[in-house]
Amino acid sequence: MKIKLALLAGALAAVSMNASAQVSGSQIDAIFAPLKSTTAPGAAVVVIRSGTVVFRQGYGVTDLRTRHLIDSQTNFRLASFTKQFTAACIMLLVREGKLRYDEPLTDVFPEFPAYGRSITVRNLLNHTSGLKDYEEIYEKQLPNTPPEKIPQILDAGVLKLLEQQTSGEFAPGTKWEYSNSGYATLAMIVEKISGKPFGDFLRDRIFVPLKMTHTLAYEKGKNEVSNRAFGHTKKESGWIETDQSPTSAVLGDGGIYSSVDDLAKWDRALREHTLLSETEMKPALTPVELTGGHATSDDDREVRYGFGWFLSPYKGHKRMWHDGETIGFRTTIQRFPEDKLTVIVLANRADVNAEEMALRVADLYIGKM
Repeated sequence: MKIKLALLAGALAAVSMNASAQVSGSQIDAIFAPLKSTTAPGAAVVVIRSGTVVFRQGYGVTDLRTRHLIDSQTNFRLASFTKQFTAACIMLLVREGKLRYDEPLTDVFPEFPAYGRSITVRNLLNHTSGLKDYEEIYEKQLPNTPPEKIPQILDAGVLKLLEQQTSGEFAPGTKWEYSNSGYATLAMIVEKISGKPFGDFLRDRIFVPLKMTHTLAYEKGKNEVSNRAFGHTKKESGWIETDQSPTSAVLGDGGIYSSVDDLAKWDRALREHTLLSETEMKPALTPVELTGGHATSDDDREVRYGFGWFLSPYKGHKRMWHDGETIGFRTTIQRFPEDKLTVIVLANRADVNAEEMALRVADLYIGKM
């Protein structure tokens, strides 16, 4: 009986692999066909199956001035896709014994107000810190000021804003609330503990070792983005460039630029555990649990979030994923580790639902399993 079951399982696995192998480039290409253009912004896509890039394509142009065609080496602003890299920096420091996940914020920054005593590094990583939204605080300090007139704020400025507060929104660990403030603070923790600027730590400890040679945390006046895609928004009059906002210079929550070629290297590192071991990655892939039970969003849906990764399954398939959304850009990484499938979509136009498109690609594979 056991032999028959084993044979049946082997046969089913063979059928599954054969079915998934039948996914053609033309099927994937059809999903992104509306983005084909030589005069409009678009997107770059990569699909990785069992460690091999099986589809890689660019659509549209990087900007409306040069009209350079987007390709696999075009660098896009990742927005909140960045958070998994910020989390990885913290995890490297924890591995080296320089930081603890349960270390209070005030241990790192003694000058931080008393309400930071109950906020841990872990709270910052899994969005349970209760820190107030720095964007709201910043906007309130500059009332009636058009966005284009508001100076860009940096991670250090975010920390100063939070140090001006006397309390958080809720007791740490009792609620889940997505927090850009938390990830800007994590970037400053990396700087304080490592003694290096956050962008330099990213470069030296992640990008260079993984040979992500064109990926960087963009800092105006300090470095330049090669093969850069600029963000765009469609108005009634046509496309307009919407590339930078007052918060675009904050690095920890969304300041990295990368390409699908470089992100394929990141995916390989995650798959092969070349940067962080499977054991070291476990906390990042463990859904947060609140002191009162499971984490929920404002509409009472259960939230499964680790360190820089959403962990909600898709159609019964285990998934780790994250979207990025900022002025003029939409990005996503959708990883299905048990199915050995990754889909990454980077778009430089605000009207694209990158996650939806990526999941349509995933459906071509997992729908046949």
